[in-house]
Amino acid sequence: MLEMRPDCERCGTDLPADVSGAFICSFECTFCAECADDLDERCPNCSGELLDRPTRPKAKLKEFPASTIRHHKG
Repeated sequence: MLEMRPDCERCGTDLPADVSGAFICSFECTFCAECADDLDERCPNCSGELLDRPTRPKAKLKEFPASTIRHHKG
């Protein structure tokens, strides 16, 4: 199951699990759309491809909550 990190690692923008606009690599490094575009959709940590992160339906967030651990490296 995806960790669903709550923020962009680069700029700290909030990225709620039930809203589109987040991009992840295969290691789940997470970036907002603007930062992913600035990075040419390549993860700066592993050089992996950044792809659209799927959303988690609100009805499933209670049973399977998103992570609350922030990874912003600022």
